[in-house]
Amino acid sequence: MLSLHQVSLRYGNGPPALQSVTFDLPQGAFRWLLGPSGAGKTSLLRLLTLAVRPSSGRLSVLGVRVDSASRRDLPALRRRIGMVFQDFRLLPQLSAFDNVALPLRLAGRPERQARADVAEMLHWVGLAGRAGALPAALSGGEQQRVAIARAVVARPALLLADEPTGNLDDVQAGRLMQLLAELNRLGTSVVVATHNASLAARHPAPALLLQAGRLHEAGGAEVAGWGHGGASAARVDAGASVVRVDAGASVVRADAGASVVRVDAGESVVHVDADASLVHANAPASVAGADASPSVTGVNPLQTITGANAGGRVAGVRDGRASAGAPGRG
Repeated sequence: MLSLHQVSLRYGNGPPALQSVTFDLPQGAFRWLLGPSGAGKTSLLRLLTLAVRPSSGRLSVLGVRVDSASRRDLPALRRRIGMVFQDFRLLPQLSAFDNVALPLRLAGRPERQARADVAEMLHWVGLAGRAGALPAALSGGEQQRVAIARAVVARPALLLADEPTGNLDDVQAGRLMQLLAELNRLGTSVVVATHNASLAARHPAPALLLQAGRLHEAGGAEVAGWGHGGASAARVDAGASVVRVDAGASVVRADAGASVVRVDAGESVVHVDADASLVHANAPASVAGADASPSVTGVNPLQTITGANAGGRVAGVRDGRASAGAPGRG
């Protein structure tokens, strides 16, 4: 379905947008694409929609080697890919109905069948009564729903979505996720890019984690949330990293080789296993337990280290509580 090997992308002479990205997505899979703003999520989606080609590495989409394919091979491949854009990209001179019908008409679908499919899709996204409206007469949320209907009306083999629920209320967001889940059950491979932690938490699925253009795959495990207040990363497996966890979030467990780069006020890291590291924790974060060999590089005032087991150490606790290199105390 999708295969990337050491794929990098650079725009002109600027810094790399993606660096050495490698992963495979099997037929019928669902993946969250997670990461903070600027991590490279949109750049990765542009590669997968064939909007750009990789600067280096091997990229295969739906069995076609995109990095070496001729230009004339790409239009037919693009028609097998659905894309929900963050900025909608509706044609302003076409009604909502005709925007949704466009992919079917371009593919040569008989008009009667196309009209039935479009009507069904507009009903599903709650816009049956707005079929004749131009984009300028629609709200942002309505335009997003038209864009979603257009992306899925042709039942693509691969569906990519960039922040698809950004302008939807909770009811419509839930309806969208039901549609994506149904398409996935029917065999469509789905990749959804988001930084919405609560959305990912409500619909757990394996995640690809991007940071600064590099991909960290969390052991293939489900990631329940990403980096915002109230979110939680239920488990971070060996070699994965949580780059930042904001107020109210928690990292329940980080296993061998994982790293939590920064934890801000109010969060807790409940457990850190051998060789894991917590690079920084701000007040009043806490580390509930650290097993053999982990280290806490810096802890600011009001934090607590409730327990450090054999070999664990606290590199520095400020406000006079301990000196650098002192053993952790419960």
